[in-house]
Amino acid sequence: MFKLLRLRRPKISVVVVFYNMRREARRTLHTLTCKYQKNIRQDDYEVLVVDSNSTEPLDKNWVESLQPNFSYHFVESNWPTPCQAMNHGIGLARADHVVCMIDGARMLSPGLLDKVIMANSLFRHSCVQTIAMHLGPRLQNESLMEGYNQTVEDDLLSTVDWKSNGYSLFSISTLAMSSARGFSGPLSESNCFSLPTKILKELGGLDENFTSPGGGLVNHDILFRALSNEDLKPIILLGEASFHQFHGGVATNVSLENHPSETFLKEYQRLRKTPFNHHPRRSFLLGELTSECEHLFKIQ
Repeated sequence: MFKLLRLRRPKISVVVVFYNMRREARRTLHTLTCKYQKNIRQDDYEVLVVDSNSTEPLDKNWVESLQPNFSYHFVESNWPTPCQAMNHGIGLARADHVVCMIDGARMLSPGLLDKVIMANSLFRHSCVQTIAMHLGPRLQNESLMEGYNQTVEDDLLSTVDWKSNGYSLFSISTLAMSSARGFSGPLSESNCFSLPTKILKELGGLDENFTSPGGGLVNHDILFRALSNEDLKPIILLGEASFHQFHGGVATNVSLENHPSETFLKEYQRLRKTPFNHHPRRSFLLGELTSECEHLFKIQ
């Protein structure tokens, strides 16, 4: 079976980066299987699981036992960022389009991969973006001050049957700061986005000059640079999202008072010679709203 899948060129390559996320990887990778994702077959896609210099790496045999189209790769990194790991995965991608997940703590909604493939079939070159949610009653930067942690999150996830209906994750989540306008956009970053492989490589992938912990604004930067390409159709997927699990992230799981945003903004300005702002281009909307997430669509 594995040899047959390798002979067929997938429609999309998914690159997902992990750093010391054994707990989170169990759920994230489940949301990338055909058992969970709707209207997709194993030979439609490949999943490149990249461990970024983890001191507690994932088990290669376990990862590759999940599905024949999953492969595991460990990457040593010179900096505490996911940039080298993501670029390594992009270099291995066999499909004409790459789905980039810079943060392996993010579970996906069940129609996301199918909608990415649909978007790529409708437009020759597309930049497909998804909104980001935080699991929990508030932004995790705020809820952690009230005791939100991994144990509380485990209990929260047990209250919904997310494996059978992934859209139920919307009912226990809140919008991330980068997606404050919901599906209406624009987004300052997308934690699960797709670009044509050729264009992504022409952009140089993620800029490894971003050396702040977690990559700073490198994910914001690649989206801004992609949207600056007028040949790319910007698309936001309606009804789909990524859901951030609590894992002690340098930006998502610290209080707002201690957030490293000032450091990140200074690094961006030093590298790009201009202050950061989201790209002003408006995006096409593609997909459908379920009852669980229709409240996130706001007419501007």
